[in-house]
Amino acid sequence: VFLQGCFMRCKYCHNRDTWDTEAGKLTTSDEIVTELLQYRNYMEASGGGVTLSGGEAMLQPEFISDVFTQCKKEGIHTCLDTNGFVRKIDDSVKKVLNVTDLVLLDIKQMDNEKHIDLTHVSNKYTLYFAKYLAKHNQPVYLRYVVLPTYTDADADVHALGKFIEPMKNIEKIELLPYHELGKHKWTAMGEIYPLDGIHPPTHESMENVKNILLQYNPNVIY
Repeated sequence: VFLQGCFMRCKYCHNRDTWDTEAGKLTTSDEIVTELLQYRNYMEASGGGVTLSGGEAMLQPEFISDVFTQCKKEGIHTCLDTNGFVRKIDDSVKKVLNVTDLVLLDIKQMDNEKHIDLTHVSNKYTLYFAKYLAKHNQPVYLRYVVLPTYTDADADVHALGKFIEPMKNIEKIELLPYHELGKHKWTAMGEIYPLDGIHPPTHESMENVKNILLQYNPNVIY
């Protein structure tokens, strides 16, 4: 389920149409769950469940907790896909995490200045959120987009590795090679795609990033 709205402005965003917090379709948590339950047999057969993504899902914590609470009552696995841009970990956020089985957490870039260049916002909220998840042993799949000239430098990858090394809750690190599939959305919205001329990483580059992170966590895939 893709929720509308996001405060990050990632240059490689392939869901550019989800940024506007005033767009999207209004619906209730009950309506969403009713629709989701139609796929129960598929979820059970595949071993999957329900993922709330975006945009940035955590802009609507009350909605998430309502959906996930109902899913848990139905025995459905719940997954939160987030960039961690959570300004304050208050009761509404804790309520979400209490009914979340797995967090897919994106860390865009460890260097704050590079992060601001890439996303237009600081990484401080994301890194604090990551530490909070680790402290409370919340199961996490960490995701890192490998973007040539922006996130693939050895120093940046080592910084990420050192940050997550003590975190025992990170079950997997998923390396996502940058792709250009979202470019058409920028064009359709009359905007200039900011990464023209940047191409997906080579196999050698992906292997290099993987091998660096393997020094800090044994479960790295792409």
